[in-house]
Amino acid sequence: MSHREQQLTFDPRGHQLTNINVWTPDSQWLAYDVRPNGASFTGLSIERVNVESGVVEVVYRAQHGAHVGVVTVSPDAPARYAFIHGPEYPDSVWHYDFHHRRGVIVSEPDRELAITLDAMDITAPYTPGALRGGTHVHVFSPDGSRLSFTYNDHVMHELDPALDLRNVGVAVPLQGVNPPKQHPREYDGSHYCVLVSETTPQPQPGSDQINRAYEEGWIGQRGYTRSDGRQQRWALAFIGDTLSSSGEKLPEVFIVDLPQDDADYAKAGARPLQGTARHLPAPPLGIRQRRLTFTGQRRFPGVVTTPRHWLRSSPDGSMIACLMKDDAGVVQLWVVSPNGGDPRQVTHGEQGIQSAFSWHPQGGRIALVCDNSLMLCEVASGRMQRLTQRTALPPSGDAIVFSPDGSKVAFMREIDGFSQIFVVEL
Repeated sequence: MSHREQQLTFDPRGHQLTNINVWTPDSQWLAYDVRPNGASFTGLSIERVNVESGVVEVVYRAQHGAHVGVVTVSPDAPARYAFIHGPEYPDSVWHYDFHHRRGVIVSEPDRELAITLDAMDITAPYTPGALRGGTHVHVFSPDGSRLSFTYNDHVMHELDPALDLRNVGVAVPLQGVNPPKQHPREYDGSHYCVLVSETTPQPQPGSDQINRAYEEGWIGQRGYTRSDGRQQRWALAFIGDTLSSSGEKLPEVFIVDLPQDDADYAKAGARPLQGTARHLPAPPLGIRQRRLTFTGQRRFPGVVTTPRHWLRSSPDGSMIACLMKDDAGVVQLWVVSPNGGDPRQVTHGEQGIQSAFSWHPQGGRIALVCDNSLMLCEVASGRMQRLTQRTALPPSGDAIVFSPDGSKVAFMREIDGFSQIFVVEL
């Protein structure tokens, strides 16, 4: 049986949901940005729509030639909205790009005030806790205390050849960071920001080295239980691009355990937290990334990157879900423990999974797109339940997001060439 879906946005602009944390904590509002499609970054406003009344409110409007997008909402009230902010007064040298963007947070009720999350310092000597480039997809931790993001580095981008590798970072509420402003594009940040992944431009084939870290997700509502029985409070999973022994790109699942104490983020490891003129910022002392999947011998090795998806952990932290192909080449849902071991194949359908996905807040079920329908997948059995009727054009694969109360799923469909927001009740 399929459920009745409800269209929430109608005006002829694109409405883009982020892949997680798009609901306000009370499950009443959905936050989105306005751009024709997910690949463009031309939005001028962050908005929200009420799922009961359909009322639309502007949360923030960009000024001075800047663009904004990719909004997520804090899980705790009052709602805070984190999103990408492009440069004001862009010019031919400094305009929106992977390494020229920042995270900002707007809090209720003072929506006009956007606080910059990540400080920027691109003039040596660099500042610990500041970054030197652009951050992207800012996701609050399940308790709302900190955020993860992906990152690209301006200083490395300017080298010849460029060594600007995508990495995963964390913003913690340790202290504000105020670098000396020696360049007109440098600015302060509200949070202490560090990279937590480790990349290298030329990974050794067949090794655990990676040249790209991306599509990260927080582990568990309160972390996960390690194999020795102790609780690891903070951890992130991400996709890391390794090279197979024959030198082919091989995306695998990685995890990084993070410090319990925020002060530990300010302790440098072997290399400077803030980076050097020829090195990316480095993870804090004691942070080591660990590879969880080893799929090189499979018929279709690696985590798939089409459809684009983000690693998502079950609420209890015991399983990390990802998409990989089965031996027939069909994209299926799989889960792997944060402690490692063989991944378990969840779905076995002839139709491949077509989207990013999210877990039900109580665990046990995942919402995703398959066979051109929104589906509810029972993780224990792999059984699928259709939530929307099959349509000629599938729902958008970018975002399938449960409400915090578990009663609804938000998603998008393309209508007359523009993406519009829908919800379906369970």
